Amino acid sequence: MQATKLIGVLLIVAGTLGLVYGGFSYTEESTAAKIGSVEINVDQEKQVNVPMWAGVGSIVAGALLLLVGGGRRR
Repeated sequence: MQATKLIGVLLIVAGTLGLVYGGFSYTEESTAAKIGSVEINVDQEKQVNVPMWAGVGSIVAGALLLLVGGGRRR
């Protein structure tokens, strides 16, 4: 599989996931306080929203890569 086709498929999958789920979340650990050898850590959940235009743009870009990248065989 050519690299452009692989990137095109990955963009389509990522765009579809972005449209279906609308974003993703992750947990970030930070130090709240440190007194001597005692350390207090806090886990904070962060939310990242994926805009609809980014998902649609990713799908369109992936489709264009599949169409344009497919015609370069020698």
